[in-house]
Amino acid sequence: MSTSSAVTGSCNWVVVKLPNDSTIRFIVDCGLFLEKECENYNENFPFDPRKVDFALLTHIHNDHCGRLPLLVRKGFEGTIYASNETCIFAPLALNDSLKVLKDTAKRKHTKELYAERDVQNTIGQCSAIEYNTTICVNEHIKVTGFKNGHLVGAMMFLVQICYPGCDNINLLFTGDYNSKNLFFEVPDLPQWVLELPVTVIQESTYGNMESSEMIPVFGTNIAQSTRNGETVIIPVFSLGRSQEILYFLKRMQENNELEREVPIFFDGKLAQNYSSLYKKKELGLKAEMLDFLPENLIMVNKENRERIIKEPSQKIVITTSGMGTHGPAPMYIQEYVSRDNALIHFTGYTAEGTLGRILQETPTGKMVLVNSLARRKQARVVSTKEFSAHAKADEMCDFLKKFKKLQMVLVTHGEPKTKESFADRILAEVRPKSVGILNREYLHRIDEFGFRKTMSTKFE
Repeated sequence: MSTSSAVTGSCNWVVVKLPNDSTIRFIVDCGLFLEKECENYNENFPFDPRKVDFALLTHIHNDHCGRLPLLVRKGFEGTIYASNETCIFAPLALNDSLKVLKDTAKRKHTKELYAERDVQNTIGQCSAIEYNTTICVNEHIKVTGFKNGHLVGAMMFLVQICYPGCDNINLLFTGDYNSKNLFFEVPDLPQWVLELPVTVIQESTYGNMESSEMIPVFGTNIAQSTRNGETVIIPVFSLGRSQEILYFLKRMQENNELEREVPIFFDGKLAQNYSSLYKKKELGLKAEMLDFLPENLIMVNKENRERIIKEPSQKIVITTSGMGTHGPAPMYIQEYVSRDNALIHFTGYTAEGTLGRILQETPTGKMVLVNSLARRKQARVVSTKEFSAHAKADEMCDFLKKFKKLQMVLVTHGEPKTKESFADRILAEVRPKSVGILNREYLHRIDEFGFRKTMSTKFE
C-alpha cells in the first residue's frame, strides 16, 4: 500500500505474511506531504511505527525522507537502509527539514512534528549499503540496491522475499526514476534482475508526458532576459537541481551566451552545503563535473541577503526552495513579482498549493499572496521541465519492457489522473500480467505467482 495518493509524501508500506504465520513489515521511503490539501496527513501514519521492522530510503529529497524523524519519534527502532551518499547527505537534509517545520509551526501556531533529538536518532539508525550488493535483512528478506539517475545517491531496491519450498517474491522499487544523470554514470540493471519474475513499483510523476515534449527553453529565456537588463530569480531544489543550474550558467558563460559581468547570487544554506559536498570523492562524480561553478558567483547569507534583494541593479539569483514556498525564495519573489523587468523561472515540478504553482496559475496583473502580503503580479513567470530528474512516460515504458518476466506493475508517485492514464498505457504497451495503482484506499496482495487481489483499506 502507498500511504500517499499524490506526488509527495512518498511512503510504501509492505506487510509480508510468511507460511509459518510470522509477519514482517517494512516501508520504502517516508516523505513529507507538500501539497496543501494533504498537509494533514503529515501528523500520523496509517500503520503502527513500532511494528515496522526496517525501512528503505531511495533518496534524500524531502518528499521521500522528511517524515523519518516522526517515524522514529513514534517508536520505530529498526534500521534505515540507504546508499552511502544518501547517508552522507542525511544530516544536512533532515536538520534542514526540522528547521523548515519549526518555522512553519511557528507561523501557523501548530505543534512541531519532531525535535532535534528525533533527527539525531534517525541519523543513527541509517545504515549504508553498496550498489549491486545483496544484504540479508533477516532470514526471509534479501535487499539489493542499484544506482538510479534521479539524484546523487538515489537507489532502486530489489526486495526478495524467500521461504523454504516456495519461489521468491521479487519486488523492485524504482523510487524517483531516471536512466541518466549529468554528474555520474548510470549503469543498466544487471541481466539477472531483468530475468526475474518481478513486480515493479513504478513512479509516474511525468507519466502523462513524452520525452519529445521536453523542449529546452531555459537558456533562451535567461539569455533574452539578461540582454534586456532584467533580474532573473531561479527557484531550485537544494540537491541536484541547484548544481545542474550552476553548471548550465557556467556553460552559457563559456559559450558567450551570458555576460560574465552579470552577477550570479547563490542563496540557500542547504544548497550551498550540498554543493561543497559535491567535491567529496565518496560521491563518485565524474571528474570533469567537479568544476561546475560559474564565474562571478556570490554566496548569499543572512548578513548580505537584504542588501542584495533591495539592490536595483541587474542580477541572477539562484535560490531555494524549488517550489518557491520555503527557504529564501519567497523573500525574492515578494520583492520582484510586482516588477515588470523581472523573470521568475521555475526549473521543476511545483506541487498543488505551493507558491510556485500559484504564481504560474495567476494571470499577469492579478493579485497574489506572498509571505501573507498582497502583490500584483507583473513579473514574467515561466517554468521548464527540461531539467526534470524524472523519466517521462515513453522512457519509463522502455525501462519496463526490459523485464523478461514482468508479473505486475504498481503505479505510484503521481497525480491521480496521471497515474490512471499511465497505468492504462503500461497495460496496452508493456503488457505485464496486471497493472495496479498504489494509493491510500487499496492494498494489493501479491504472492510467488504474482498479483492475487485488491482489498480496500479504512484510510482516506
